[in-house]
Amino acid sequence: MPISNQDLRKAGLKVTLPRIKILELLENSRQHHLSAEDIYKTLLEQGEDVGLATVYRVLTQFEAAGIIERHNFENNHSVFEIMQEDHHDHLVCQNCNKVVEFTNDVIEHEQHEVAKKFGFELTGHSLNLYGYCDAPECREAFRKK
Repeated sequence: MPISNQDLRKAGLKVTLPRIKILELLENSRQHHLSAEDIYKTLLEQGEDVGLATVYRVLTQFEAAGIIERHNFENNHSVFEIMQEDHHDHLVCQNCNKVVEFTNDVIEHEQHEVAKKFGFELTGHSLNLYGYCDAPECREAFRKK
């Protein structure tokens, strides 16, 4: 469900053009995980006059308001996605930074079993699997390792 101007106000944020543009980009992008630089470059390509510092500031505000979620993957590559109700995990390509979302009931069950075995009550978790995607250049990078 798209985030409305009313949702921004409820989060204590003024409705400004940069916030609306960044939010629209995050909501409508085919790629669900965007870096601040990706957002900045796309806005520039669209002819928007939004600085990189503004993009970072808006993303930080959206994160604090619970509108988006930041993921810091192993290569110090931070990406952002709209907060989702359904939990999912990630596959991350170590060559091109492609991120694939997935869910797996068996993995979810096993994580809870492990927590139970060690006396933990889970409040949340994050699973990121790292490797190389099926793009030819990424497979080549893997073979060279």
